[in-house]
Amino acid sequence: MARSALLNVMVQSALKAGKSLSRDFGEVQNLQVSVKGPGDFVSQADFRAEKIVREELLKSRPTYGFLGEEGEEIKGTDGAHRWIVDPLDGTTNFLHGIPQFAVSIALERNGEIVAGVIFNPATDELYTTEKGGGAFLNDRRIRVGARKVLSDCVIGCGVPHLGRGQHGKFLVELRHVMGEVSGVRRMGAAALDLAYVAAGRLDGFWEAQLNSWDIAAGILLIKEAGGFVSDMKGGQDMFENGTVLAGNEYIRKALEEVVNRPVPQS
Repeated sequence: MARSALLNVMVQSALKAGKSLSRDFGEVQNLQVSVKGPGDFVSQADFRAEKIVREELLKSRPTYGFLGEEGEEIKGTDGAHRWIVDPLDGTTNFLHGIPQFAVSIALERNGEIVAGVIFNPATDELYTTEKGGGAFLNDRRIRVGARKVLSDCVIGCGVPHLGRGQHGKFLVELRHVMGEVSGVRRMGAAALDLAYVAAGRLDGFWEAQLNSWDIAAGILLIKEAGGFVSDMKGGQDMFENGTVLAGNEYIRKALEEVVNRPVPQS
């Protein structure tokens, strides 16, 4: 695939940060046996990765803005462009030595995502996309799955955890989805979940309480892979309300109906 200069900058930034995370991931696996655990170490790994990405991106495009998970937003003098970065999506997986985590980088132009990169250094899988240019996994074009009925589908989700989320509401959603699909998966890294939808590995995905850096690159990746993305109510306010529903044309629509199904009154 032919990449633009901007996408090449994003790829090189993700690969460099991924190399740092790979080294730290090896140390995390060694730290699992300690009583204190690797929590402080992982926090530093996260900061190191963001520092690498920020420096690489701003070195190439110093006038662009920068929004990252670990630091305050940098307002660019450009005004039209902003990098949206999650240097370590799937931190809890990383913390526990589970190789399901990623660097996610998106480029926003005048409020629209126009390029995205998601890289899992543990599996060496690199997802790339540009608006109008398709979606790719390691330079091989990818497409969303073609299944049309939920009963044939494996659906991904996010599960609210301690101190976060409406647990009761999610359990109702899960109850409804479980009864309609072939399987439900919770893998712990939203950027990769969206990438898996784009690659046809998951047929659909839903999650609430997400941040823009969790989903920005993945949203474009799915759209460029022929899929559809909305918020939980079918609108396009994913960044504003932090919810996302994704799949092909048929599955996204069916999933929207199921997760919003009212609770039966006894």
